Amino acid sequence: MRERADTPRERSEGQRSGVRECDGTDHTGLSRRRVLQAAGLASVGTVGLAGCTALRSSGTYDPDQAAFDPPVRAPEESYLENATMFRGGLRRLGYYPDETVPEAVRVDWQLPVNYVRHNAAKASPVPTPDGGTVVIPADTGRVHAVSPRGEFRWTLETAATVQGFHASPIVVDGVAYVGDYGGADRGNTASMHAIDTETGEHVWEADGFDSAVAIGSSAAYWDGYLYVVCEYRRTESGALYVLDAETGDELWSDHRIDGMPHPTVAIDPAAERLLTGSNDGVCYCWEFPSLEFEWGFQTGGEIKGPIATHDGGAFVGSWDGSVYRVSLADGTEEWSFETENIVMSAPAVDPEAGIVYVGSDDWRVYALETDTGDEVWSRTLDGRVMSAVSVTADAVLAGTNGNSLYALEKDTGEVRWRVTGTGDATSEARVHDGRIYYAERAALSNEWDDDPETTVLEAPGHAYCLVADE
Repeated sequence: MRERADTPRERSEGQRSGVRECDGTDHTGLSRRRVLQAAGLASVGTVGLAGCTALRSSGTYDPDQAAFDPPVRAPEESYLENATMFRGGLRRLGYYPDETVPEAVRVDWQLPVNYVRHNAAKASPVPTPDGGTVVIPADTGRVHAVSPRGEFRWTLETAATVQGFHASPIVVDGVAYVGDYGGADRGNTASMHAIDTETGEHVWEADGFDSAVAIGSSAAYWDGYLYVVCEYRRTESGALYVLDAETGDELWSDHRIDGMPHPTVAIDPAAERLLTGSNDGVCYCWEFPSLEFEWGFQTGGEIKGPIATHDGGAFVGSWDGSVYRVSLADGTEEWSFETENIVMSAPAVDPEAGIVYVGSDDWRVYALETDTGDEVWSRTLDGRVMSAVSVTADAVLAGTNGNSLYALEKDTGEVRWRVTGTGDATSEARVHDGRIYYAERAALSNEWDDDPETTVLEAPGHAYCLVADE
């Protein structure tokens, strides 16, 4: 495990996000940790926000915490047999132990889906539980569905015309749930969509969310409820919502999140915890399912990627360049590992091997011991690793902004193969029944000019399906 050291990149207090207190006060330039320590409310690394009264309720959400007794399932299971969830389950392990990766692959099909300038990971293609349909949200505001062989099923045109979809869907009982980045004809406000996976028709579409501009993270599902994180641009803040999965009705919300939250909600039912992160660098934790706020853990940079949970710990990547293991019980830091650049990649955890795999913008994938943070191996690839890393029975999959998807040997990090596409490979690579699905960004020139009109589309970003090259 590397020793942590202050660096000028993200560590100065003046660079951290300001704190939006419950009364709306904006403490610009003063970190959340410093504000709370000054008030005697927090220990180092942990922020105590339980006193905030930022809750709202517009329906019925009142679970009995004392009676909550979730079933004990194998680590790789999603707690629902009739569901497919982003990262393989509620704990967002990115772990697929029943799948293997071929020794060599070829592209079986590719579909142009992404066209928009936006510095965010693209939505991941998600197969339905039976594997018969693959749902692919696009940054154009369309949602596509194809067969495993790439045969057209349907396309749903939505009003999400601003930046389309970046969240990955979850599929439960034949319905895909996914949030969007808003549409011009509805004031650039975000919506949640419930889509019939057989027909491509809306079951419902819900907007409002106090005029949220984006739902960039994948939702979580439990016992008929959806847990969704929204972003607000004007106040640079966010909120956690609970929706009725059958109707889309808002039941409850907590607006305490400072910074605009991108990461997917993670739920660890056995630990009775729900977590997300935000651009203020805080990992927020609520008791689950009561949603009483428990703790916050402050890092030194934005938290952009999904958080994984395992064996009482949360694995958090931060733009301060570090990966953290944080106690689910009380939010204390258990270890940290410093890379050479920001960490936007989602960690993947093999709970049986006790290894967490994570990518960094330093062009490496790291394998770390989950208990100690000690480095087992690292592998340098051909570009920044922003993608959500995934792990199977025998391999680790990671995409880069060198337009490549890599398969690495799980035990050693040696490169098994590399496939090169058109744009940055930023989605999770999902393995299902021997097929590997992933998506990339569009190839754009002059992408980051101040004038977006000068940006030129060189080639659309594709969704891919890889199969064994026999």
